[in-house]
Amino acid sequence: MKLEPPQLLASRQEVEVFLGLVFLLFIISLLGEYRTYRQLTRFDDAVVAATVEQQYIKRKEGGAYQVLKLRSKAGAPFFITVPTALRDLEGYEVRVWLKTDRLDFWHYLGGFFAYGAIDAVLPQRQWKFRAGEWIESQHTEVRSGALFAALFTATPLPPNLRESLARLGISHLLAISGFHLGLLSLFLFTLLRFPYRYFQTHLFPWRNARRDLFYIAAAVLWGYALFLHYPPSVLRAFAMMLIGFILYDRGLRILSFQTLGIAVVLLIAFWPRLLFSTGFWLSVAGVFYIFLFLQRFADRGRLFTFVGIHLWVYGMMLPIALALFGTYSALHPLSVLWTMAFILFYPLALLLHAVGLGGVLDSLVVRILELPATPVHIEVGVWFLAVWIGLSLLALPFKTVKMLLPLLAAAVFVGAVYQVA
Repeated sequence: MKLEPPQLLASRQEVEVFLGLVFLLFIISLLGEYRTYRQLTRFDDAVVAATVEQQYIKRKEGGAYQVLKLRSKAGAPFFITVPTALRDLEGYEVRVWLKTDRLDFWHYLGGFFAYGAIDAVLPQRQWKFRAGEWIESQHTEVRSGALFAALFTATPLPPNLRESLARLGISHLLAISGFHLGLLSLFLFTLLRFPYRYFQTHLFPWRNARRDLFYIAAAVLWGYALFLHYPPSVLRAFAMMLIGFILYDRGLRILSFQTLGIAVVLLIAFWPRLLFSTGFWLSVAGVFYIFLFLQRFADRGRLFTFVGIHLWVYGMMLPIALALFGTYSALHPLSVLWTMAFILFYPLALLLHAVGLGGVLDSLVVRILELPATPVHIEVGVWFLAVWIGLSLLALPFKTVKMLLPLLAAAVFVGAVYQVA
């Protein structure tokens, strides 16, 4: 009989104490956000310092205008509209005049639209946008350059490129998350292992190599997250990695729903805005379904696990993707193959860009982007999303529901394929 490592929170009392402390931390964080909100709305308007994260054109009957997505120094995301003649300001720090007399706390936390105008543009530009420009300079193909800049620096994609990726079902490959951090950590461990072993042998043989290498890799990845300005999916992934290693180092269970739950509630307690982040919850859902797969098929071979986990996550996430985005194409199922291939593609692209040869991959990327895939709109109600999430949670205590989920996912897949056939 195989012995399972113990859980971190082994009793109901420990869980209750932990949740109580986390709730207290959440209230403190929320009060801090409310204080900032009150300062912002103290008068009917305000001038705030912010960074332009995204800038794009919206067209409507009779004209067009630009939309700016900004983030204030306090971390509040918001949107304003500006004339189309305004120059490209992505990545620049600006001072913005905002009308705040109708802004409530709920919309302040989740991201809000306000009437406003650019008061001043500062000369500084975020380092990640400068790095994105350096990556783009390696490419003669504009779309390929923008794609790799987004992949490595989390800079925003142009709307037409976002639509192409959504049509192919591979938008998740560009959203930096645990998948990318996992590959980066493996790369760092491989890169640092041999020089560390040399110094360990000659200078500090008593040190724990595994622990030291993790701390070095974690410090590098934390710096990378700071450089990216902490995207929600990166925060979730880094927290999971950190908690997972602490549990592993102490002989506790790593791959468990409790580990995921601890990471999620801690992140929300520190950053309440994550409650409103679609990207964060999609990232959490992906890890949840991976754990659900491992819980059911933990003792299968490596090849079965590798292929099966990609098929499983695709099927489990498909109902959520349809409910949130509502588009599907004939090439969408191939995203399973693209995701498998990405495990080799990502480190190769990273190495090529590090030596200034990123443009080598342009022809391959363009061929993929130009694959014919006409999207079809599939209307799925919010009730469907609620039912699917409810069934997914019920799969934890009930084996019958766990058996039913892949059958329902298969039915959704067949229905989606029928719509585009």
